[in-house]
Amino acid sequence: MAKSLLLFVSTLPFIAASFVHPGALHTADDFTRITNYVNAKTTPWYTDWELLLNSTYAQSTYTSQAVSAIYRGSDGVHAENYQLLYEDAAAMYQLAIRWKISGDSTYGDAAVSILNSWGSTLEVIGGDPDQWLANGIYGYQLANAAEVMRDYSGWSSSDITTFQNMMEDVFAAQNEFFLRTHNGSADIPYANWDLCNMASMLAIGILNDNSTKFDFVTDYFYDGWGHGAVGNGTNFIIANYTESGSTKILSQGQEAGRDQGHATLDFTLAGVLAQQAYNQGTDLFAAVGNAFLNGAEYCSKYNVGDDVPYTSYDSAEGLQSVISSDSRGDARPGYELLYAHYNDLKGLNASWTGEYRDYVNANITASVEGGGGNYGPDSGGFDGLGFGTLLYRLTA
Repeated sequence: MAKSLLLFVSTLPFIAASFVHPGALHTADDFTRITNYVNAKTTPWYTDWELLLNSTYAQSTYTSQAVSAIYRGSDGVHAENYQLLYEDAAAMYQLAIRWKISGDSTYGDAAVSILNSWGSTLEVIGGDPDQWLANGIYGYQLANAAEVMRDYSGWSSSDITTFQNMMEDVFAAQNEFFLRTHNGSADIPYANWDLCNMASMLAIGILNDNSTKFDFVTDYFYDGWGHGAVGNGTNFIIANYTESGSTKILSQGQEAGRDQGHATLDFTLAGVLAQQAYNQGTDLFAAVGNAFLNGAEYCSKYNVGDDVPYTSYDSAEGLQSVISSDSRGDARPGYELLYAHYNDLKGLNASWTGEYRDYVNANITASVEGGGGNYGPDSGGFDGLGFGTLLYRLTA
């Protein structure tokens, strides 16, 4: 393996804990609700189920592309190959969901085959600093696929252990390294870097029954030094505004002046982080006056075509004096989750989030949220696991 790759092994003690399983993005009660809707062919859940069934990545014939080293960004030596991982992450997750809802072992076996191939093969993620985006985004995705499959009788305990060890060594240790050091730069990065690494480390903590990992992330959320430390008053939220004619708070996210692809990604990742914590009894959704809701409302309002106020932000790339129109109206999954939690579960006003959710669904599949494979072939199309209409929608 290339000697230039920076590896990190956590010095924190391992502390086993009793976690709810499955309990990252989805719980047993969630799957009971979802399966009932699918069996009754109730729309829109059944419509999204059919979309999943037709996905290239949800087929039992899908073949793993596992390799020992993944590279995202150029290190001057190796070619980027991270597409192999984000495609396989989508496949193992979609196959896991297909098995969990249908009960058909054909898809369970297919999911386990991909999980095992990566668990026994992947040794390192490298490249330029973008490697930590791969550690974060694909870390939470692989951990969630494994969490769905952990009670499958066709996945042996030894293979589960092998996979858990890989997730600790290749992903969680690097998530922690990044959150502690930011690769040696206080200015790196925008919020999405922190959020994806937090989501990954939290998911792996749940998967591996390691409360040290879980607690590190929740502590970082409130007391960390990066832009994902929402509860510490860092620059995840730049400014708060009261919407004219209402009491609704709109919060300008850190990446609003950068581009809307990243601005919308922040709240997709925030939803993943908060949902995983919520399923273990920790409510990050409600933190800092529902900061994730207020930020999603601002971001959603702008991306469905309405104007929002803006405060200049002195970013690591320079002064961003106006809100960016780059990628405005970008379609990204993840807002089904946010709307379901804030509007349906808690009865809060998430009207702009709901409008953006509907806008995305209408532009991609005509009515429901897609997943990997429905939002284009590039990595951005695979950043969110998706299928939120099926998995999170609580009311029609």
